[in-house]
Amino acid sequence: ISQWSVDCPINVSLVSLFLQKIVKAGDKDLDGQLDFQEFVHYLKDHEKKLRLVFKSLDKKNDGRIDSQEIMQSLRDLGVNISEEQAEKILKSMDKNGTMTIDWNEWRDYYLLHPAGNIPEIILYWKHSTIFDVGESLMVPDEFTAEEKQTGMWWRHLVAGGGAGAVSRTCTAPLDRLKVLMQVHASKNNSMHIAGGFSQMIREGGVRSLWRGNGINVVKIAPESAIKFMAYEQIKRLIGSNQETLGITERLVAGSLAGAIAQSSIYPMEVLKTRLALRKTGQYSGILDCATHIFQKEGIAAFYKGYIPNMLGIIPYAGIDLAVYETLKNSWLQRFATESADPGVFVLLACGTTSSTCGQLASYPLALVRTRMQAQATQQGGPQMTMTGLFRHIVRTEGAAGLYRGLAPNFMKVIPSVSISYVVYEYLKITLGVQSK
Repeated sequence: ISQWSVDCPINVSLVSLFLQKIVKAGDKDLDGQLDFQEFVHYLKDHEKKLRLVFKSLDKKNDGRIDSQEIMQSLRDLGVNISEEQAEKILKSMDKNGTMTIDWNEWRDYYLLHPAGNIPEIILYWKHSTIFDVGESLMVPDEFTAEEKQTGMWWRHLVAGGGAGAVSRTCTAPLDRLKVLMQVHASKNNSMHIAGGFSQMIREGGVRSLWRGNGINVVKIAPESAIKFMAYEQIKRLIGSNQETLGITERLVAGSLAGAIAQSSIYPMEVLKTRLALRKTGQYSGILDCATHIFQKEGIAAFYKGYIPNMLGIIPYAGIDLAVYETLKNSWLQRFATESADPGVFVLLACGTTSSTCGQLASYPLALVRTRMQAQATQQGGPQMTMTGLFRHIVRTEGAAGLYRGLAPNFMKVIPSVSISYVVYEYLKITLGVQSK
């Protein structure tokens, strides 16, 4: 390593940084040191990842990467560079002056750069697009400097917001049924999916299936914008000088950004629950509902259920990230023989599974939050605290009572993911954002 630091034209502080990252990536027993076995294991594991990336960049399958392949790979990621810039990248790795990179040159150049995953290697080429398509909504996507300069970042946000609006509207009946089951279902008042739909239609007609959807769609834009801005600021505060973060840093920054965004738009969450639970003719619209709540219950009513909502962010985001990374790495090790790209269906499957696990872990908190938001709508019902409500549900309904409405919630996951992806891809094309 000392010889490597002499041969390479980089300063001592950068070498020290690289060595620290290698120790962090290879230290399996977390003792702060890297022994010989750990170092060998790190090199083998890292070399396998590098080979996968090399194969994915080698478009011609001739065992060499040229400037055109570099340009095409970055173009696929939404970054346009000139041939001169591509040749500069080649020259930095090309040892024999052929203006192409073979596997040995690629491996030797990157082997001691501890990229933890495929996006980190792409980051070395000044691009940090995150391929975790199905990552938790609590952890925002990151954008490259290029995307921020060219305005691609807001196009991604607009495409995602539009896709979310269509997806939520299509699955709104299932979402309203979930809210009704969370609040009204019990041992004495059994509510099933078919019976719930029939009850809603009898009470308010087919249109009543979409009650609460308007505010649910409206809150997408402010929540996404606040979350993105907060995430970028938190990245600076935690001292990250990289465009992508490690899993732990992403969890911390994403959870804090999610908490800030949720705090800002939380009154909309309360309005959504109240509108979903309203009877025919109770409110004339969103503004009338807000006015009614303010006059009868005061400003504090707009933050009912706030604490369980905040507490639910950590298990959701943490488990989602952990499951997604496990599934992704497992697929790469077992099936990625020719390419590091698993394809959209594998990515969506991993994302759907991890999101479902995250929801399952945080669902009791979500149910308690919804019941607290709805307390004033239940005539004569006791106004309980979070812990009091937990105890009441477990005592009267058992542990199963904490999972009321779980069936319609899971039923909407697959159609929601599928619809949002199709609409997102369409909007990306419309807005001029190139697909991966």
